[in-house]
Amino acid sequence: MNDITDFFKRLLDQHRSIDIAEAEFLRLMADDEELREEYKEWCDACGYSEKHGFTEFCEEYMDSQDSIWESLNDYDE
Repeated sequence: MNDITDFFKRLLDQHRSIDIAEAEFLRLMADDEELREEYKEWCDACGYSEKHGFTEFCEEYMDSQDSIWESLNDYDE
């Protein structure tokens, strides 16, 4: 499961936009049966819907990254 979440993070880091990363992810999935199957299994295991799982993961990941920076800023004050 970590492989696919690492893949999601790389896409998001590369594109710096959830919308663009999602478009790229959907394009890649259309061409890769193995990726579609791995994504389906990941969604089932993590409780995400296949329709919104990638986007929900990205939003949660971005929120967690923001939280880390906020914690560091609070420490500086």
